[in-house]
Amino acid sequence: MKRTSRDIRTANRYEVLRQIIAESPTSRQELAAATGLSLATVATLVGELLELRMITEVGFEDSAGGRPRGLIAVNTSGGALVGVDVAETYVHAELFDLALNVLARADEELRPGESGPEQVAGHVAAAVGSVVARAGIDAARVLGVGVSVPGQVDRDRGVAEYAANWDWHDVPLLDLLAERVAHPLYLDNPLRACTVAELWFGAARGRGDAVVVNLGTGVGAGLALGGGLHRGVSDSAGEWGHTTLVLDGRLCHCGNHGCVETYVGAPGVMRNLRELDPDSPLLHPGDQTATVDALAAAVAAHDPVALAVLRDTARYLGAGIADLINLLNPEVVVLSSWVASRLGAPLLGEVRAAVARHALRRPLAATEIVLSPIPTDPVSLGAATFALEGTLRSVGGRRGGAGRTATALRAT
Repeated sequence: MKRTSRDIRTANRYEVLRQIIAESPTSRQELAAATGLSLATVATLVGELLELRMITEVGFEDSAGGRPRGLIAVNTSGGALVGVDVAETYVHAELFDLALNVLARADEELRPGESGPEQVAGHVAAAVGSVVARAGIDAARVLGVGVSVPGQVDRDRGVAEYAANWDWHDVPLLDLLAERVAHPLYLDNPLRACTVAELWFGAARGRGDAVVVNLGTGVGAGLALGGGLHRGVSDSAGEWGHTTLVLDGRLCHCGNHGCVETYVGAPGVMRNLRELDPDSPLLHPGDQTATVDALAAAVAAHDPVALAVLRDTARYLGAGIADLINLLNPEVVVLSSWVASRLGAPLLGEVRAAVARHALRRPLAATEIVLSPIPTDPVSLGAATFALEGTLRSVGGRRGGAGRTATALRAT
């Protein structure tokens, strides 16, 4: 799709604000150098952000023999953003100031049988209401709510097109949420959320080409190519978890056999453990989080069964990551989401060893494999940036489908 002049202006406004958040306080001259935009363009965009009260003037710095340079910084009190991480077993919401510092958190459990669209929308609304109340701020200060849901998402239409683990097909989720949440809403998926979080604050910052491997109940690979988020022609890029790893292997929720997800997602890890030791006390049937937590503690205690499961999981994961390295030749591969976080450094070491057995030497030599360094939930952080981007896009009039509220929905 061809980008309009408005799209380009929104992207430039977003990039300038992103740089201010990363380097606050900073000068217009430093912003021009960092973004590659002209000083005149930066000055105009800074003026718009000042008018929106997203940034503020904070004084001057001396320059070498010239006029003092005006400094600008994020106006942390200029608004708030909510990022919601909807996973197969929980809803986690975080409220951020405009510098993307976490001010409050709230959680809702998704129990088995609670995966219907209406039920999920209800839990999201409850989490958003709870996190705003816990932050103690006026609801009018919330500029927007970014919501990340698993699977393939059409963010412009606000539709969850396909979520294999819930058997969702073409669910109008943004409409369901707009009936319950009185803030502008922006929808996308965790692959994009994690990748944006890493580009802003994590291991992909300053990197041209990066892959963010999302290891949770589901599995995917967020792609940052040429310094920007890669979505693909139908906004479906990154479904690496549903590429075939083992011919005629385990049955996947998507209907195929041998998908990467069935060997390295949380249910796959549980199956790896069950096949190795069906009576293992580490196994908590029906509880992915408890099983992975028990496995992580047992690995730390050098339990031989736990170590064998870790190596087995890393063997599959390493083969899949080697394919990504051979295909995309990225600067960095980031292991993200809750399974990677809980298994941590032991998983990373085994994965690096497994990748080295499968990847070609030249692309591997150029790739760093790391754990996500982001201390908060990267999906919630990335989802909040969707709301931030939507807010910047709405300057001068909201574009249809970009964000939705209960009021806007009733008016259409």
